Amino acid sequence: MFTITLHNLIFHSFHGVYEEEAILGTTFEVNASVSFNPDEAVTHLHQTINYVTIFEIIKSRMQIATPLLETLVQDLTGEIKKMDDRVKSVWVSVEKKNPPISNMEGSVSVQYKKDF
Repeated sequence: MFTITLHNLIFHSFHGVYEEEAILGTTFEVNASVSFNPDEAVTHLHQTINYVTIFEIIKSRMQIATPLLETLVQDLTGEIKKMDDRVKSVWVSVEKKNPPISNMEGSVSVQYKKDF
């Protein structure tokens, strides 16, 4: 089984339940891993999962404001699975770099893994 991982993808997005998050947005970091079983030896791009396609799915979905990060990671997982029947599992992590929590320095994240 192969696993393709995209690391440290940075987006300015507007996810969150608070009004200021919808107005100002914040920085998010996305990491994603996609595991698949190839049908044969991998020597050409069409025999693997193209990480550019994974990135485009993530980039597109990050532009749609969503109140809960849990919803966002589930949606990303489902959309990535739909791109190729060979996908056996998808893991996605979304980290909100500056959550609007008084007196907090740090970040919060939600991770989700789905086996197919």
